[in-house]
Amino acid sequence: MAPAAPSPAVRGFTPQSPGRRAWARFRRHRLGYISLWLFGLLLVLATAAELFANDKPFVARIDGQTWFPVFDNPPETAIGGDFQTPTDWKDPFVVDLLARPGNFSIAAPIPHSADSIDYFAKDPPPAAPNAKNWLGTDNQGRDMLARLIYGFRVSIWFAIALTLAGTLLGIVMGSIMGYFGGRIDLTLQRLIEVWGAIPELLLLIIFASIFQPSIALLLILLSLWGWMGLSDYVRAEFLRNRGLEYVKAARALGLGPWQIIWRHVLPNSMTPVITFIPFRMSAAILALTSLDFLGLGVPAEVPSLGELLQQGKSALDAWWIIVPTFLLLTVTMLLLTFVGDALRDAFDTRKS
Repeated sequence: MAPAAPSPAVRGFTPQSPGRRAWARFRRHRLGYISLWLFGLLLVLATAAELFANDKPFVARIDGQTWFPVFDNPPETAIGGDFQTPTDWKDPFVVDLLARPGNFSIAAPIPHSADSIDYFAKDPPPAAPNAKNWLGTDNQGRDMLARLIYGFRVSIWFAIALTLAGTLLGIVMGSIMGYFGGRIDLTLQRLIEVWGAIPELLLLIIFASIFQPSIALLLILLSLWGWMGLSDYVRAEFLRNRGLEYVKAARALGLGPWQIIWRHVLPNSMTPVITFIPFRMSAAILALTSLDFLGLGVPAEVPSLGELLQQGKSALDAWWIIVPTFLLLTVTMLLLTFVGDALRDAFDTRKS
């Protein structure tokens, strides 16, 4: 009798799950892999913006007393000043006070927040880059670098929320249309065509004139249209997969439609969903930036990249406003595009 063939593990080959093989293909895409890490770094920096850009010190010790202004900013009278208003840590009186022996403060690397204004600055706004404001100030005297960090945080988390909402709606609608087909598919397709014909920008203008602008309202309105493109991909995958043998076997075992969708068809239809996510995030960032540029986006007090682009358009001689904002948007779009390309290659089963 011939000896049994050695197992794959004995021959030096360890079987891998489809997810592990996809991750290995993704890592081989060097540009996409590096872009993912860089985008993650930008996301962490923006999320923890208060740790890197803050106009209040984390700790301040004055005349033997310790304060934590970032959590509870004391009035100026508490540190020897004349006013009951919260302490302005850029005030020359406070700066001189901290310079005395025994007094000190520990502050963020960028001693400005998104809305703080240095009323004691020598140059009128918008001021060119200098030692105090590394990227200059905008037309109201606010630090540009801090505005970029906080504005990027608003844009990226809005894009994440909008992508999640649109993805969930797209998966649900595409699954229903693709699995059940027939009249359900035909009816929903006609309803989507009617809904997609509604001018989205016109409705945004109407709602902006009726309601107070807010991020939540903008997220809801854009989510109502952001799922239709993805639903078509999910529907196509379900139409292809519902006739395969494993689905027929699941039906023969007595599983219900929703069990089959959740356990069997959906996991095998996620490739277009995953590859769609980075490009959907890019579109969400550009949508928010465009609406802010037009004055239909977030409230005026919320820092945004679109508002900075609007400032830059109004003051083209202040290049330090529009150039860094444009570069940040360009880099973000490129990183997401590279990640999307890497995900597309990673889930391409034709590649080893």
